[in-house]
Amino acid sequence: MPENVKEKTSRRMKIRHRQRGPQVWIYLGKLLRMFVYQTDWKVLPMSAMIAGLVGLVTRKTCYLNMEGTLMGAFAMTCVCIWNGCFNSIQVICRERDVIKREHRSGMHISSYVFSHMLYQALICLAQTGVTLYVTHLVGVQYPSTGLFTRWFMVDIGITMFLITFASDMLSLWISALARTTTTAMTIMPFVLIFQLVFSGGMLQLPPWSKPFTYFTISSPGLRAIASQADLNNLPFVTISTILDKVEDNKIEGSVAVEDVLALLQSSENAHIKGVMDTKLSEASDLTIGGILEILEEDPSLADLRAEKVDFSTTVGEVVAIAGKERVKNYIEEAASASRYSPEYECTKENIAGCWLQLLMFAFGFALLAVITLEFIDKDKR
Repeated sequence: MPENVKEKTSRRMKIRHRQRGPQVWIYLGKLLRMFVYQTDWKVLPMSAMIAGLVGLVTRKTCYLNMEGTLMGAFAMTCVCIWNGCFNSIQVICRERDVIKREHRSGMHISSYVFSHMLYQALICLAQTGVTLYVTHLVGVQYPSTGLFTRWFMVDIGITMFLITFASDMLSLWISALARTTTTAMTIMPFVLIFQLVFSGGMLQLPPWSKPFTYFTISSPGLRAIASQADLNNLPFVTISTILDKVEDNKIEGSVAVEDVLALLQSSENAHIKGVMDTKLSEASDLTIGGILEILEEDPSLADLRAEKVDFSTTVGEVVAIAGKERVKNYIEEAASASRYSPEYECTKENIAGCWLQLLMFAFGFALLAVITLEFIDKDKR
């Protein structure tokens, strides 16, 4: 090739590679090669293992009752944050010298970070798919219909992807701040603890600490998953479960006859009403309820009504009078109503607001990574 042609070709290559767009694809190609040849693909089987463990723990209660769903939403948020954080915590600090050298040679920091954003988005998308598939495989019973799409798995997948991607970009920024991989890995546990403690879901936070939830990815992530599961309308079964455990406990005391008569007369229980309407014999119209009315209203029986009767029974026998299933349903509904939270309303506006917060976190942390790396030439290391 003639010398002048080589010079022109070299000049065009330099000009082309100094543009931001081509640089993005160059670095994206480099990252994809690293995924294949430097075993970065190991994040996917690790995600599958974590998802399997969480799914095995939450599968019997998640999306079936209020407590189990809240615990499952928190656990799934933890999985997404864990995946995202460890995707990129070392990717910048481990090649800091290379970045510094290439930046001085004409590399645009924005192109470099944007290529990482595209690459990490692909990783996060794959991790989300793996997590959903594995949790479904181990028995987590996801609802079938979504609020935004026809499939709940698609809706919840969007939320999980955004949580993972936002966490990924947070770690990318930390990796840009840290000078060494050791420093980055030292910072990471504190970031994870902050995210999980101040999620505002599982732990009862004191009033002074609640503003910290605005700075966490876990808070909008947890709210989005819980809202998509329609948490407010699920039964709260802890109290009724306790009722099952104490049904053999004895109840002893004394009660006035008139109080018992008043209770039986005013009861709305269908079983007791059926007994009250029972006739004493086929030849008589007198019912058990009629006899109780006589006992309650006859002035000559006032002393009898005032007498107190000692009794000994169990919790289960008392509940059976009103109907065990009816009592349990009432307790579960009342408990669910008392734990209602507007933050978990299953509405498009509420969930979309959480998605927007997660997107803002993702792009905000990416921008901070760009700003941080712009000063890499001043690094004395």
